[in-house]
Amino acid sequence: MSRTDRFLRACRLENADCTPVWLMRQAGRYMAAYRKVREKYFLLEMFKTPDIAAGVTLQPVYAYELDAAIVFADILLPLEGMGVGLEFLEKEGPRIPNPVRTPADVANLAVPEPEEDLGYVLTCLRIVRAELANKVPLIGFAGAPFTLASYAIEGGSSRNFLRTKGMMYEHPALWNQLMEKLARRVASFLLAQGRAGAQVVQLFDSWVGCLSPADYQEYVLPHARYVFRCLREAGIPSIHFGTGTADLLPLMRAAGGEVVGVDWRTPIDVAWTRVGDGAGVQGNLDPVTLLAPRDVLVRKAGEILDRVGGRPGHVFNLGHGVLPSTPEDSVRALVDFVHQYEPGWLPDRR
Repeated sequence: MSRTDRFLRACRLENADCTPVWLMRQAGRYMAAYRKVREKYFLLEMFKTPDIAAGVTLQPVYAYELDAAIVFADILLPLEGMGVGLEFLEKEGPRIPNPVRTPADVANLAVPEPEEDLGYVLTCLRIVRAELANKVPLIGFAGAPFTLASYAIEGGSSRNFLRTKGMMYEHPALWNQLMEKLARRVASFLLAQGRAGAQVVQLFDSWVGCLSPADYQEYVLPHARYVFRCLREAGIPSIHFGTGTADLLPLMRAAGGEVVGVDWRTPIDVAWTRVGDGAGVQGNLDPVTLLAPRDVLVRKAGEILDRVGGRPGHVFNLGHGVLPSTPEDSVRALVDFVHQYEPGWLPDRR
């Protein structure tokens, strides 16, 4: 079986010759090749130049035996075309200079077709898909409505999401109006990525773990479900990912996605029980483990695979993105170990 098949088979809960592996943020700052490119361009410039973004997307696929490529982009890019400003500040991350906080702000948000303002991402996908041909599958992605809303309302990252939850609790009608626009925007963008060559798409709900299950069910679930219903009707396989979501996993599965991504805070077999039958699970190595001694890295990765026990539908990944200080040799060692793993490798789990 070739690298072309493993990942897609896992998404369909089918057996493969070994566990497929790809890594969130596998293209990025930990790679020397990436840093050379980054020296020449601003980050938004890289995202918006298809040839550059395509080259960065392909860097890790050529460097390691990864089983999928993921387009080099950012979850916040769809906000720009809606009228939300977006800046990437060095060592500070994304900043939104005109936060969305009032009824007028929400009413003024546009919902353009992705071809109108996100064509650079779609062109990148076409370039990469043609280059990959019969090598590995290509993953597209977008930020989930809740995570996009939290950035737009807070004006950037947040620890407590005071303004976001304030809108949810104090102005639920306004919140739903915002979320409905974001859900339509995200769904149309992911569908366009499928048309441009993405074979699987991932919805990143990176900050949804700040919510209780009751709040998720009331304020997020209907909008996430809309996105996944659109994908399912179009026949595009999807992955539903969030962090800090141990108690949200059953609800995330109810929202949709053929595969549910889990972070490192919950043992993967426990997480899969919460997700339930009929869905795959992606995860769930702590990204910091890639900076640990090699024997620790191998042991931790092996424990995850041992817990899965070869169950069809497992996609090995990190519980979040690759950290910038990660050694490239550790990435290579992890990928090789996952492919070579055999059940029962660990003689004593006491």
